Amino acid sequence: MPFVRIDALTTDSERLDGLGRAVHDALVETIGIPPDDRFQVLTGHDGVSSTLRYADYLGISKDEGIVFVAITMRSGRTPEQKQALYRRIAELAHAYTGTEPRNVLVTVTENEPIDWSFGNGVAQYAS
Repeated sequence: MPFVRIDALTTDSERLDGLGRAVHDALVETIGIPPDDRFQVLTGHDGVSSTLRYADYLGISKDEGIVFVAITMRSGRTPEQKQALYRRIAELAHAYTGTEPRNVLVTVTENEPIDWSFGNGVAQYAS
């Protein structure tokens, strides 16, 4: 069960929805999560009352189309699966919303089954 947070600068609800679909579809395609396993927090920032900070790190130029994608998921994916995931998120974000791939920053944080509760105060994945 990945938990996804997406923060986008200068966006609207249609772009946020497209970004959410892009990340979800990439997770289904590249690491095989079930299609109904979708838990996301999508936040738009207007650049005034809330904003994102960024720089041209590693020679990759960013602009106001920047998107931060933070994925928390159980450990166990290979480096190749993660690289395919990053690539596919960038491709689908561009296809669905026109977001330039250079503006898509993705982080993955891994944890263990005991670190999840889906409700009722129960760790459903605990052995």
